[in-house]
Amino acid sequence: MFTEDEITRIGRGMADRTLPKAEWTHAAHFAAALWLLAQPGRDAPAEMPGLIRAYNEATGGRNTDTEGYHETITQASLRAARAALAGRTRAEALAHLLQGPCGRSDWLLSYWTRDRLFSPEARRAWLDPDLQPLPF
Repeated sequence: MFTEDEITRIGRGMADRTLPKAEWTHAAHFAAALWLLAQPGRDAPAEMPGLIRAYNEATGGRNTDTEGYHETITQASLRAARAALAGRTRAEALAHLLQGPCGRSDWLLSYWTRDRLFSPEARRAWLDPDLQPLPF
């Protein structure tokens, strides 16, 4: 289980591009989302894309049609994180996410077909789910 301090360290590390690339895991993506969502006055859906793109480039990654930043996955994950955060601390929300379906890296394939989710279009811009609507 992640502590509040660990969530802050991950979120700040992603934002200031100091988080080691090896620590940018599935759980860390949710930790960074929760960190940003919990900050008053911040617009996580608008800010997260630029933060992730910059982090990817700073750690040697690229943002292309086949790798790096993915808009649909990011926005869906932010929706899941926002729902999990309701009435919970960040640490409780992260534990809730990771212990449920969102804890699996393929959780979005319950809502999108693989072809649609991993298309260049879904990487560049939000695409609605084509299997079933998100529950949040």
